[in-house]
Amino acid sequence: MQRTLFEEEHNMFRSAYRAFLDREVVPRAQEWATAGIVTRDVWESAGSNGFLAFEVPEQFGGAGIEDFRYNLVVVEELAAAGVMAAGAGFTLHNDVTLPYFMKYANESQKERWLPGISDGTLICAVAMTEPGMGSDLAAMSTTAVRDGDTYIVNGSKTFITNGIN
Repeated sequence: MQRTLFEEEHNMFRSAYRAFLDREVVPRAQEWATAGIVTRDVWESAGSNGFLAFEVPEQFGGAGIEDFRYNLVVVEELAAAGVMAAGAGFTLHNDVTLPYFMKYANESQKERWLPGISDGTLICAVAMTEPGMGSDLAAMSTTAVRDGDTYIVNGSKTFITNGIN
């Protein structure tokens, strides 16, 4: 059955991403699983090859592509290569955390954070898993209380995706 969801540019991207995985991720996935971390050099390589933060505008170092099908290609290729565990951080970076920066960051914050998110020198993390609650955001007990110009964060986390970076 022929797939009609993707266009030729998605197929070209798929080929490039598959080559990146074969060259830089697959050979090291077991090493990273054992160490519990995907090394920074592969993040920076992913960024320099255009595989991170697709929707970030060009003025902030991104591709400015608002087409979620590229994100789908990333997930499909990670699964096909058998490296979803190693690649889960990429999908979290691109699909879970980046939209918050895109929607809620002011221009100054975008100038500060988006270039690094795009080039892989800054790695986004998410801290939502709590003891006894799992990842149920409605049951989260961690609080952030404003104290002048800062926030005081109080709570516990059991797992922070990309947190080791």
